[in-house]
Amino acid sequence: MEEAINNRKQGLRAQEANIQAGQLIYNLMKSTLGPKGMDKMILNSAGKIIITNDGVTILNEMQIGQPAAKMIAEAAQTQEEEIGDGTTTVAMLAGKLLENAGELIKKNVHPTTISKGYILAMKKCKELLEELAIKDLSEDQLRSISSTALTGKGAEEHKDLLSDLVVRAVIQAKEKENVKIERVKGKSIEESELIEGMVLPNPVLMEGMPKKVKHAKILLADFDLQVKNPEMDIQAQVTTPEQLRQFTNSDRDDLDLMMEKIKSSGANVIICQKGIDDYIQQRLVEEGIMAIRRIAKQDMDQLALATGGTLCPSIDNVNEESLGKAELVEEEKNKEGSLTYVRGCPNKNAVCILLCGTTSHVLDEIRRAVTDSLGDVFDCYIDKKAVPGGGAIEMALSKRLIEYSMELSGREQLAVRKFADALESIPEALADNAGLDSINILTEMRNQHQKSSNYGLNLFTNKIEDTLKAG
Repeated sequence: MEEAINNRKQGLRAQEANIQAGQLIYNLMKSTLGPKGMDKMILNSAGKIIITNDGVTILNEMQIGQPAAKMIAEAAQTQEEEIGDGTTTVAMLAGKLLENAGELIKKNVHPTTISKGYILAMKKCKELLEELAIKDLSEDQLRSISSTALTGKGAEEHKDLLSDLVVRAVIQAKEKENVKIERVKGKSIEESELIEGMVLPNPVLMEGMPKKVKHAKILLADFDLQVKNPEMDIQAQVTTPEQLRQFTNSDRDDLDLMMEKIKSSGANVIICQKGIDDYIQQRLVEEGIMAIRRIAKQDMDQLALATGGTLCPSIDNVNEESLGKAELVEEEKNKEGSLTYVRGCPNKNAVCILLCGTTSHVLDEIRRAVTDSLGDVFDCYIDKKAVPGGGAIEMALSKRLIEYSMELSGREQLAVRKFADALESIPEALADNAGLDSINILTEMRNQHQKSSNYGLNLFTNKIEDTLKAG
């Protein structure tokens, strides 16, 4: 009997710890939400200072160990991977739902009943979202969506430029895999541009190689252009100069065979994921072939997609048919280093957003903002659906969930109402972060939602407006 009581107490303590973790996450993330949200300054385990209001970045850098909090962080990470934006909202809602569940447990509502009620509310929300969604979006509406995603993330001053780049990239690329984001430090943000093709952060390998190649035939080498070292130690006894010459020349013969294979394929540009032997480098200079090495795997995959080439796993796979093509491959130098542009690719959907910034911190924040914006716009472009912002959709769902709860007879009704309450925490946080009276804002929003579901908080005017019309 005593053991059962102890187990029960331990279970309650674990339950309480999980609820407290949810409250902690909610309170931590609340102040970062929206365009008036604050940044967090984090000193990570590597000693690097990170200043950001990006939800998933904050949660990842905190290295959370508590199980419930870790699950919330993983949910935010999934949101980041699937959409690219909305991570703060996900973390806040999860935390608030745990907090509200704790209040119901104190009123002797069983956790199973709460779970059932939350599932009913979630399913109802999915139905309502289909009903409330704005369909067949125009290009201007996509720009508004992009601009909203960029707001509050260190990119407000340039959101018109960046949202234009994002929307153009989405319309041209059609799929997320066709878009690459590259950064260059030392330039103004206004110099950011959309490149049709690819940009690599790697320079041409050595002096003497061409810096510009027109009508490029590109070998994408997923192997070392050098002789592999043997897996075991080999000792050789050399007694004559001729034997020494033969021994040292054996590797060179293998490298010459590699060069002949490359020449016979017709390649005039080599982009290699791995290393290139010094002797091969010199031979490439003599043959007038451009070479770039140490390319990231993701960039190699995107190059294959853009140029129509095949990633060759060995020299034996190199032939004319395996080569990618581009109208121009060109190195351009800047104050911080060099970039290599691959333009005029056969895959016209392949594009690169080149982001410029004065410092690494500025570039990191702009990249996060543009990544979020790309995710939002891509999903809206593909699904052809969106919902009004400024807390409008959360208030609309909350209102309808309360009406839906009236149809339920059991205690699940209480959980559905708590789910509705959690949704209202989003417009409440938006108002609090803007220094507004959240009670008055929520009251006015509820009143306006008797007229239309599109009314939300416009944080540029601090008024309740039809956010769809406001853009």
